[in-house]
Amino acid sequence: MKKLFTLILLFCAQFILAQSNFELKLSDAALSLTDQHVIYDPSYFSIPYPNGDVPADKGVCTDVIIRAYRKMDIDLQKEVHEDMRDNFDFYPKNWGLSKPDKNIDHRRVPNLMTYFSRFGKVKPITNNATYYVPGDIVCWNLGDGITHIGLVVNKKSLDNQRYMIVHNIGSGQVLADCLFDYKIIGHYSFIR
Repeated sequence: MKKLFTLILLFCAQFILAQSNFELKLSDAALSLTDQHVIYDPSYFSIPYPNGDVPADKGVCTDVIIRAYRKMDIDLQKEVHEDMRDNFDFYPKNWGLSKPDKNIDHRRVPNLMTYFSRFGKVKPITNNATYYVPGDIVCWNLGDGITHIGLVVNKKSLDNQRYMIVHNIGSGQVLADCLFDYKIIGHYSFIR
């Protein structure tokens, strides 16, 4: 019995370490994106499928998430498209589409929120900064129906009170202390 307990404990410890290792690598992947010069460009692009991306020097907030996960060998374009193809009714109809569009669906915050709600872990929305850890995905409502998304990374704010965010809200892929600057509407962890 003691041997079985020890094995279970070792398995659980390995699982927890693997999760935190993934999240730290995802954080590093997001931070590496801040070294690239990217112009905010919300244009529609026709892109290859799977593993398609808009031009490397262009992007929006969702492209930060997509590119960080792509560095982890996870293609959110493919993942979101396949789920939307099979479960279109679960996704928002904000754009008047009657079917998925592999060029743009993964680049829309409400669609990513739906996907992460379905396949990730929905985490609490709170004003307590300790709940937001590296590797978490945060979504905001900027007002007037505009949504935004960013990734929590392993860099602390100047006052050391919270982790910072890598996002693109108009100035390219940047590191910012903006966790509580807008109304948080989504908080997720997505590990594969």
